[in-house]
Amino acid sequence: MAVRHRPAAAAPGDPPPASTAAVATPDEPAKEPVLRPPNLRLAAVAAVLFLAPFSYLAFVHYPLDADLRRSILKCAAMSLAGFFVALKFIPVAARYHLRRRMFGYDINKKGLPTGEIKVPEALGLVVGIVYLVIAIIFQQFHYTEDSIWLVEYNAALASVCFMILLGFVDDVLDVPWRVKLVLPTIAALPLLMAYAGGTSIIIPKPLTPYVGLTVLELGSFYKIFMLLLAVFCTNSINIHAGINGLEVGQTVVISAAVLIHNVMRIGSSTDIETQQAHEFSIYLVLPFLTTSLALLAFNWYPSIVFVGDTYTYFAGMALVVVGILGHFSETLLLFFLPQVLNFLCSVPQLFHFVPCPRHRLPRFDPQTGLLTGTKDGNLVNIFLRLFGNCSEKALCIRLLIFQALCCIFCFWLRYMLTGWYK
Repeated sequence: MAVRHRPAAAAPGDPPPASTAAVATPDEPAKEPVLRPPNLRLAAVAAVLFLAPFSYLAFVHYPLDADLRRSILKCAAMSLAGFFVALKFIPVAARYHLRRRMFGYDINKKGLPTGEIKVPEALGLVVGIVYLVIAIIFQQFHYTEDSIWLVEYNAALASVCFMILLGFVDDVLDVPWRVKLVLPTIAALPLLMAYAGGTSIIIPKPLTPYVGLTVLELGSFYKIFMLLLAVFCTNSINIHAGINGLEVGQTVVISAAVLIHNVMRIGSSTDIETQQAHEFSIYLVLPFLTTSLALLAFNWYPSIVFVGDTYTYFAGMALVVVGILGHFSETLLLFFLPQVLNFLCSVPQLFHFVPCPRHRLPRFDPQTGLLTGTKDGNLVNIFLRLFGNCSEKALCIRLLIFQALCCIFCFWLRYMLTGWYK
């Protein structure tokens, strides 16, 4: 994770701190900080790679209803507009953040000139706001006032909005870890209060003879499960981080897998409620994916901006609401398999059974430009210890390939267990 630069507290009577922007002289106008252009080629390649399978399944492979296809196209058009809006406003917000001294230094480039550059922090705020605007406006084009999904749709947006706010508060105040665990609990309240779906689970067929039930009603315990899922997903993305592009990259891969899963379930199911639940999920994931791609163009190596806890919390909550309200929380956890493994490996340090440094990052050698794994128990360092030293960019690509392979494994597992497990 990036180290946040924090100015020292001002003593009484001291003049106000100078802005990070250059101070203008009487004969020279103030100079705005100049950011490097985003990696649009990467964003275009990622968009084609992750949206092509979904598009093929939705418009070629499955004979989806014509009205559904029109709604998906409307959502896609608005999501594409959100991509360009995010591209436009991320540099604008970055300049404001630099003025307010919200920046960090890239630890993984320490010793190089790029390690001395002030990188604006918490730019996930822009993506979160653009996403919310798109999702809110989309209601006007799809849901009617008497729609049974409208309450849950607005509750989902309220939880996401709450999480963006609390994530930005964390970026500004740098709250301790015990507080970070509470923030998703607060943000999930609108979702929990508005949830009106089923609270039962289907017992796996191999366990049915031993349990004596095919369906188990959990009641209020199901909402406790939803709450724990929200806490896990938001924090798991936050701790599986530390290198350029990883936070956004992992959520882009998971979002693409969620889109594919949704359209496959719609195409293979004959239950109307199931189809509507996955349709609901598509409308929330599409704008999330496209706006995240805009942020990835700025956050890819070498990072122009840092996403901050604002984005990791926002991303985790956005995926939680689509998984819960789309009724595929088990599948969502399988998509989060790398995050689950990273959490399990991190437990000894997170709970202070062994010493835990503030930044569990690999060591960077400025002479070779390579990262070396430390003894810290997270996937970033484990991959370096298993596969050898490599550059930051190569390490991020390896971790994202592992994320994609885990998602593919999830699809294979569901296919193999269909009819036997449930």
